[in-house]
Amino acid sequence: MSYIFDPDKLHALAKNRVGLPHQEMVSTIIEDLAHQYPGHIEKKQKWILSICGGAMGIMTILHGSLSEYLLIFGTPIGTEGFSGRYRVDIYDFIVAGEMWTYTEDHFRQRIVTMPGEMAHLRRRQVKGFKFPEGAWMLEYGRGPIPTTLPFALSGAAFSLDIRPIAETLWVYGRLVIKELWRGKI
Repeated sequence: MSYIFDPDKLHALAKNRVGLPHQEMVSTIIEDLAHQYPGHIEKKQKWILSICGGAMGIMTILHGSLSEYLLIFGTPIGTEGFSGRYRVDIYDFIVAGEMWTYTEDHFRQRIVTMPGEMAHLRRRQVKGFKFPEGAWMLEYGRGPIPTTLPFALSGAAFSLDIRPIAETLWVYGRLVIKELWRGKI
């Protein structure tokens, strides 16, 4: 499976936008990505509430294909929950605030990921996480992305909130079709 995004390049790009006011930070990240990956980035921000693994935040999807996704996720008030266990690798590039995590292997003390740093959730790994107030990240997933959807949408399904499910599937589905037309899986 070929990937168009490079985690190291995404990390460098995200680090360059740390410390900016929220609106400017998001806009310049999207502009930088659109410049670096022409035709593969959704420039229009469609913010969707995300309830997943007990955590609630808001996201805008920037890229969606069968093998990769890219989004900005965060919360102005804080949240915490369960990462989920996936068949994909997930890279989180913190651009504001902090992310606290622990894993089954490292549970005695929290791991703090600061602005400009990257956290990697390896395939089949699981984390407990906390976003204190004002945490935002650029998130990149690679692997069989459709396998993430049941867990990603489970919180909205259990709370009987159909709107975020429909919005997520609409945006992701539209982006997948766009990428398939370009020959990208």
